[in-house]
Amino acid sequence: MTATSPPGAVLPPPVSPRAPRHAAPAPTGWRATAALAVGALGVVYGDIGTSPLYAVRECFNGPHGVAATAANVIGLLSLVCWSLTLVVTVKYVLFIVRADHDGEGGIYALLSLVPRPPTGHSPRSYRILALAAMAGAALLYGDGIITPAISVLSAIEGLAVATDRAQPLVVPLTCLVLLLLFAAQRQGTARIGRVFGPLMLAWFAAIGALGLAAVVASPAILRALDPTSAVGFLAANRVHGLVVMGAVVLCVTGGEALYADLGHFGRRPIRVSWMLVAFPALLLNYLGQGALLLQRPTAAANPFYGLVPAPLLYPMVALSTVATVIASQALISGVFSLTQQGMHLGYLPRLRIVHTSAATRGQIYAPQVNRALTLACLVLVVAFGSSSRLAAAYGIAVTATMAITSALFYVVATRTWRWRRRYALPLVAAFLAVDLAFLGPNLLKVPDGGWVTLAVAAAVSLAMATWRDGRTALAERMARVRFPIEMFVADVARCQPQRVPGTAVFMTLSATDTPMALLHHFKHTPALHQTIVLLSMASADAPEVTAEDRLAVTDLGQGFFRVVSRYGYMERPAAPEVLLQAASQGLITHPFTTTYFLGRENLLTSGTSSMWKWRKGLFSFMSRNAYTAPAFFGIPPDRVVEIGVQLEL
Repeated sequence: MTATSPPGAVLPPPVSPRAPRHAAPAPTGWRATAALAVGALGVVYGDIGTSPLYAVRECFNGPHGVAATAANVIGLLSLVCWSLTLVVTVKYVLFIVRADHDGEGGIYALLSLVPRPPTGHSPRSYRILALAAMAGAALLYGDGIITPAISVLSAIEGLAVATDRAQPLVVPLTCLVLLLLFAAQRQGTARIGRVFGPLMLAWFAAIGALGLAAVVASPAILRALDPTSAVGFLAANRVHGLVVMGAVVLCVTGGEALYADLGHFGRRPIRVSWMLVAFPALLLNYLGQGALLLQRPTAAANPFYGLVPAPLLYPMVALSTVATVIASQALISGVFSLTQQGMHLGYLPRLRIVHTSAATRGQIYAPQVNRALTLACLVLVVAFGSSSRLAAAYGIAVTATMAITSALFYVVATRTWRWRRRYALPLVAAFLAVDLAFLGPNLLKVPDGGWVTLAVAAAVSLAMATWRDGRTALAERMARVRFPIEMFVADVARCQPQRVPGTAVFMTLSATDTPMALLHHFKHTPALHQTIVLLSMASADAPEVTAEDRLAVTDLGQGFFRVVSRYGYMERPAAPEVLLQAASQGLITHPFTTTYFLGRENLLTSGTSSMWKWRKGLFSFMSRNAYTAPAFFGIPPDRVVEIGVQLEL
């Protein structure tokens, strides 16, 4: 596993030379598709696959639950079944996953498909879309914190169903399981999928079989497949029926994670695993829980475990625990993907990204993000203590993100794909109608704990907006002092400054301008090394770069050389190795006489940019803590000279 994210520079990243995109896998044979489909079960569908543990229970027991009468049971199960069909199957699996950007999914992928100004939108309209995408991504971060906590808690609580003596162990065991889950992330989604996939296949088979047995015993529940039952329930319960939608949404909360995880497995395996395994099993289990409630309304306290025969209760608790650990994987992997996309779009500082597969570019691990998620999940488990209390806070973030995704999908469909509006508008209007029907009732959860995810989303949105605005202000500041390298070399030829033995390497993001570190070095020490190397490291979109394409050396004259090195996302860039390879193109250097000069910007908040001073301070803090160039480029610590540059924002 190697880290391939560029360093934490505050300037906009360079445009990487384009290599053939090695994105999400595109399997050609049924064996490859089947293998990836099983892996997708373990990563993509864990969240939505374990919703039966608590979704139906909260419809009848939550703060706004309804009585478990026959009419209510059939009506609510009809809402659940058709929500799964319309939201997950139709909206996400059939339509939204088509909006991939080079194989990657998620709300940032949608934004990247929107035409940038001036070709597609005015700057103001694009800015509004960017703000919406940032808000959606930030909300998904909030959802990524609460999903592992509620999933694992709901499974461990099955022990309390078996024996009251297990109640004090629920929270400690949940924390232990979460720690093990996040510790396993460094193995990568490919390995996790190979382990989790067969286990989730067993989970879906088990819950489908339990549900089928209950449906056979009480076939009257099949009336829930008639959509008029859902309409009748809403008409009979009116406002209360709409409020209960805040609990019904728990059955579809994995839809947005499904889209965010698109880059990990690809569109075809995700569709196959949903249509052939996950969707039928979920429908059977939900209908089975409804059938149980028709026969025994008192089972509403925990209808999922009510389906399980007594001899199988402990094995089912164990399988549920494994499944909910896996359930958390969908959001965790999705958050990793969103983080990488946010960095590429300039909304997040550069963090360490570890690519865990040479076959699939989207399979990544973000250590810093993983540690933050671990801490946040543990705090939530200890603070709330039960899945029912967490369920009261669950759903706000994901339903708001679903609505934002629908709106951005309309823009992509009409502006990028050139769909006719008379076709796109009714489709997206139907999506939005369902999304808003879920979002409205979920707003009632804010006082009961929903404020947690909103607070997390607000903090992440603020950080992303500050980083974007700070980068823009800094780029404008740097543009005023840019100095083309050709002009600098011409000045050196004219002035003939003193030259000292050795090689000076100046790391630079731009292949055309003079590095600011070089300008300041020459300003304060009017002498230059005999050999000056301007080194740019550019990431390619392939796992490895061939030797022929890896290096480009240009002699600029006066002992100046421009070196552009390209590396694959599975390769760790190492500046000393680049200089050794450059010898084949005439650039001779010696490791013991080579010094690396790096610029370190000290950002001052006393400038004239429009950002508030406290936001400038936040941007400066984020810049200082971004992933550093020496660590990323493998530069020997004793060969580095950092030149501080003060810049006013």
